[in-house]
Amino acid sequence: MKAISTTIIGVGILAFFLSTQTYATDAGHTSEAMEHAGEAKAHGEMGHAKDSLKHAKDSLEHAKAARDDHAASHKHMDEAIKHLEAGIKSAEANQSKEAAEHTDEAIKHMRQSGH
Repeated sequence: MKAISTTIIGVGILAFFLSTQTYATDAGHTSEAMEHAGEAKAHGEMGHAKDSLKHAKDSLEHAKAARDDHAASHKHMDEAIKHLEAGIKSAEANQSKEAAEHTDEAIKHMRQSGH
């Protein structure tokens, strides 16, 4: 009986540690997306459309990964992705201020995603 209890506890602990890594991955993508979005916003505000574009694209990739990793954050990550895509279009059109505004909105939605 003691062996069965020990086995059940061991399996529970193993499941906890395996799920912890999943949550860490979700948070990692969100924080990377936010970091790159912040860089995109800053470069947009400084008039550096090329640098803003690069960081916005990196942010978009991480935002999509975060959205795919955790279903509960879909709504806000979808909104963040829309703003990142609009920011990329603005940066490609050399409209750095508009790109900064879109990445700012993306950051707000990433924060609200719960990661």
